[in-house]
Amino acid sequence: QLVESGGGSVQVGGSLKLSCVASGYTISGNRMAWFRQDPGEEREGVAALGSSGDSTYYADSVKGRFAISQDNAKNTIYLQMNSLKPEDTATYYCAAEGSGRARRIGGLWIPVGFWGQGTQVTVS
Repeated sequence: QLVESGGGSVQVGGSLKLSCVASGYTISGNRMAWFRQDPGEEREGVAALGSSGDSTYYADSVKGRFAISQDNAKNTIYLQMNSLKPEDTATYYCAAEGSGRARRIGGLWIPVGFWGQGTQVTVS
């Protein structure tokens, strides 16, 4: 199970930090990612971590503004979002490697097997 938190409403140029706690799943050694989705739109990959936890990958739209990280001791990944723009408004989903459809974020392919329930981010 993946549970996101940290979403909310923020002004343009502001920051938010999202968290995703995994239970029943060990993030260490697995590829993890954040996606976002607007109603009626396809889910878009935003940021990802390689299986070592050292390699990071980003969509061009968020490079230099967002940072993904993980804390293995807490079995949690984070998404630090800075310099937020109205177009960053979306529901953000945590995703974990599994046996599902492969999706590409930057140079990394992740077969996504698990999704969180999503957390809403609104920038205005």
